[in-house]
Formats: sequence, C-alpha cells, structure tokens
Amino acid sequence: MSRVRVLVGTRKGAFVLTSDGKRERWDISGPHFAGWEIYHLAGSSADPDRLFASQSGGWFGQVIQRSDDGGTTWQPVGNQFTYDGVPGTHQWYDGTPHPWEFARVWHLEPSPTDPDTVYAGVEDAALFRSADGGQTWQELSGLREHGSGSFWQPGAGGMCLHTILLDPRDPARMFAAISAAGVFRTDDSGKTWRPVNRGLRSEGIPDPAAEVGHCVHNLAMHPSRPDVLFMQKHWDVMRSDDAGESWREISGNLPTDFGFPIDVHAHEPDTVYVVPITSDSVHFPPEGRLRVYRSRAGGDEWEPLTNGLPQSNCYVNVLRDAMAVDSLDACGVYFGTTGGQVYASADAGDSWAPIVRDLPAVLSVEVQTLP
Repeated sequence: MSRVRVLVGTRKGAFVLTSDGKRERWDISGPHFAGWEIYHLAGSSADPDRLFASQSGGWFGQVIQRSDDGGTTWQPVGNQFTYDGVPGTHQWYDGTPHPWEFARVWHLEPSPTDPDTVYAGVEDAALFRSADGGQTWQELSGLREHGSGSFWQPGAGGMCLHTILLDPRDPARMFAAISAAGVFRTDDSGKTWRPVNRGLRSEGIPDPAAEVGHCVHNLAMHPSRPDVLFMQKHWDVMRSDDAGESWREISGNLPTDFGFPIDVHAHEPDTVYVVPITSDSVHFPPEGRLRVYRSRAGGDEWEPLTNGLPQSNCYVNVLRDAMAVDSLDACGVYFGTTGGQVYASADAGDSWAPIVRDLPAVLSVEVQTLP
C-alpha cells in the first residue's frame, strides 16, 4: 500500500508527517531545525528520499538544507548564489550598481525528472537553479534582465518570487510568479522571459491593465494539461487556457476572491481548491468560518467544504504555499494554518480532520506519495 509524507515548514522548525494509504494515523517527526524559520520544505519526485529545506534567520541569514533519507538526517549544502558565475555582483533591476538584497528563499521547486536539479525563487525577486543537488546555484539572470524591473513593487511580504511551475511536457518552459510584478514565462530554459499577464486588472497601479505590476499570490497547474493555469491573485481568482497568454476571472460565487493558496485535484484537472480570506487587510476567514472552496467546473461555480473545519471563532490564515494534494486514488488534500493546525481530507475535501495541532505558524505544506 502506498504511503504519504507531508512536509511542513513553520516559523520555528520543520515537521515530517507520515501515514499509510488510509491516512488515518500519522507519525510526526520534528521539529527539525527547531527555532529556525523554515520558509519552504520540498521533496523530489525523482528521488523520494531527497528533500530540500529553506532555512532562514536574522542572525545567520539563508541556509539551504538537504536530506537524502526522507528527513531523518540533514546537511547544509552550498549557499553561494552567484550571478553570471561571480558571487556578490548582483545589480538592481535597472542595471545600476545598487545593492541587490537577498532576504530569503521563498520557494524550492525540485525537477520532476532529475534529483540533482532544483530551482529557488528568492527575495528580492530572482530565480536560481542548482544542477548538483544544491551545492552550487546559478541565477537565471534573463528574468531580472527583462527590462521591466522598474515596475516591480514589493507586496506586503516583500518582493518575492514565490511560485515556480515546470511544464512536464516541455522541459524548456517554466512559469514564475512575482509579488508584485505578475507572471513570467520562459520557453528556452530560462535564457529569456516575457510577462504573460494579459487580462489581469489591478486597481491601485497607474494602469490597471498594465503588462507588468500585478500582485499574483499563487499559480497551479495539472500535469496532464500544462497549458491550463489557475491563479489566486490579490483579489480575483483567474484561469488561463493558453499558457498564460490571456486570463479570465473565475471567482464566481466565492464569498470573497481574496486569498493565497490554490491547487488542483490530482486526477480531475477541472477540480480546483482555494481558501478565501476576508480581505487584503483582514487576513482571516469570512465570518470566522474556515472553509475550503472547491470548483468541479474549472472555476465560476464553487462549493464550500466545511465538514470537520471550525465554523465559528476561527481567525487563522492559510498562506500561499500551505496547501497541497497527494496522488492516491481518493485524492487527499492538505493545508496548514497560521494557528499551527494541519488539516487533511482523504476524500478530496468532503471531510476534514486535523492531523496535527499546535505547531508554530505553518508557512508551507508539500506532499509526497510514496510506494
């Protein structure tokens, strides 16, 4: 029977939760790196025993940790992020010799086919790749050299490259989302990039329909349909059917179209999940009721999923990387909250139960389906 491993990054350490295919009883390992901010914890589908962790702190800065035994032991790996092969020569987006701030690695995206290849999205917004298991990192500098950097602005969490999608059909194509700039796509393995934001509108910027300048919170893709993208934006849930060339709103009957995570059912490409919160200034669920919303029609029509979730006096948030799905026959859905709960559904969202409580605030949730 298959097993499931849930990787949880928190404000004060990392946790690894494992269960069999029934997903009823969970073993909890951790905290790993107790007291450290683990912004993202990600596993390789090419080698299920290989995990990467983004560890950061105000005193020692950014560290990348790697495990080759499923999280039992860890080792720090190369943390020299270089630009054109030379460390410390980053320039500001307009090319001036302004210091380029490296605050943290927001997101790690391992290659689905090569366990030694992993991508890192960082703050200030830049994209790096390692081809040696995290030992060395090289910036894909074409993104920051696109020329639109003067229109990039930090969101409330900073100017972060927080989402990386790899096209399983075309290894040369990938998508990156930046807050607050928008979505960029490369079709040549990161050498050149272009914005793909047509159809997005953002009030509060000089041109609401500008090519660049939108605060995108997250993207999701089903591997069987890599041209179909779903987006949770700073206001609006969006869909693209042409690899980002154009977007249309699918917020439909959601109680609010503001939120952070978005994900797609493992076996149903038109089944999408979001977690609405009240507003950009009120980061908790509407009416204090924690509800995941599911659309089985690819958007527009949404149903609240509440069975097992608190429906009164609940004032937690679910951050952009804190939702994931497994690939078992009855697709499991998982999310973590800023209140330290990790909820799981073994029936695609019909019912929920907390699999762990009272963790530090959850920053990320990723899931591996293991043999």
